[in-house]
Amino acid sequence: MKKKQNLPTKVCPVCDRPFTWRKKWERCWDEVKYCSERCRRSKR
Repeated sequence: MKKKQNLPTKVCPVCDRPFTWRKKWERCWDEVKYCSERCRRSKR
């Protein structure tokens, strides 16, 4: 189990905000690019 302060982070290319690792992204964290479904849909 990871402590909340030690979670990896990325920056969303759409909104330029940092977002942290989530349990649902455990197996696919390398492929995650967007912080939310809304950003993923409006990626242009």
